[in-house]
Amino acid sequence: MSNDLQSFYRHIAQTSDGPMGLEIDRAEECFLYTTDGKRYVDLISGIAVSSLGHRHPAVIDAIKKQVDKHLHVMVYGEFIQSPQSRLAKLLCDQLPEKLDRVYFVNSGTEANEGAIKLAKKYTGRHKLVAFHNSYHGDTHGSLSVTGRNIYRDPYEPLLPGVHFIDFNDAAGLKEIDDSTAAVIMEPIQGEGGIIPAEKNWLKAIRKRCDETGTLLIFDEIQTGFFRTGSLFAYQYYDVIPDILCLAKAMGGGMPIGAFVSSSEIFEVFKYEPPLNHVTTFGGHPVSCAAAHANLRVLLSQDFAEKALAIEKTARRILKGHGIVELRGRGAMLGLQLMNADLTAKVVKDCFSKGIILGWTLHSNSLIRIAPPLIIELEHLQEIFQRIMEAVIKHVN
Repeated sequence: MSNDLQSFYRHIAQTSDGPMGLEIDRAEECFLYTTDGKRYVDLISGIAVSSLGHRHPAVIDAIKKQVDKHLHVMVYGEFIQSPQSRLAKLLCDQLPEKLDRVYFVNSGTEANEGAIKLAKKYTGRHKLVAFHNSYHGDTHGSLSVTGRNIYRDPYEPLLPGVHFIDFNDAAGLKEIDDSTAAVIMEPIQGEGGIIPAEKNWLKAIRKRCDETGTLLIFDEIQTGFFRTGSLFAYQYYDVIPDILCLAKAMGGGMPIGAFVSSSEIFEVFKYEPPLNHVTTFGGHPVSCAAAHANLRVLLSQDFAEKALAIEKTARRILKGHGIVELRGRGAMLGLQLMNADLTAKVVKDCFSKGIILGWTLHSNSLIRIAPPLIIELEHLQEIFQRIMEAVIKHVN
């Protein structure tokens, strides 16, 4: 056993009794290479992070150039730093006029925390509406609006005033009223089982929020940056949120998140008191440089079409036998199998063949499929055929 392996199990805090335990030597494009010389195709993109694969040359070049200039120089928002300014402009240039200001953080859960605070401060209200089976992160506020009791119960009491309603059910919209600060939701529930919102239902939520003066927060931490066939999922739904939360694929492999809103809404962070939402490392210059390069590459090619081609390839091959359903959109897909036993066997079988799959937090019978958007379709077709072979093998 290597020293790194010993230290991992002895000193790294574990979050399960069965970590995957791959000892990574290097990563390149769609592949991970382990210290024992094996190669694995990463079909989950580090959980929807590495959309351009691992170590994209443009991202690596941007990181190296920024490292030679400066690292951290001041807490968020005090100094003018080119990587932050350039990234903010490029991002806002892709968004509707009402989403014209960005607050950079370090992760997805921090983006959601900031969005919740912003909504409560702007509206002067405290009630939040969220959804059953949602997932917004594991920090205290984000967990408070995560709709899964098994993860919430150990940490109760959480934030008061959070009301959960059913996803894709119009009956719950009456819960959004004049006392509601915000509705927070994923356009496609990720950890809840890759459940897309219905278009008309999402439009009804937007209308109800407008009627009651409630802010609509879209958690696009998994769905963002062409994962679902458009730069952001709200574009497919033609529903614009008041606050947009981003992370994961944003940084090209570097840690960064953001929440985006209007200048009017963000104004409330300036007073009563000043600096009432701050972060030390949010908008780190190296992460911002990487994110800027990452977004430029994403915008330079037709990754929207590529994501939809990935979905089309999957739907053509992954069907029948022990497969109940293939859900999702673009390159954010969930393969629902007959039961947990079959799912575990298929994931293990594929792992032994060098294919990294996973399942979601809320479902042990659904396989997560979220390949890097750079993957060759011919190669992906071969991988899907191997997955199908594993399903057939273990269902019989």
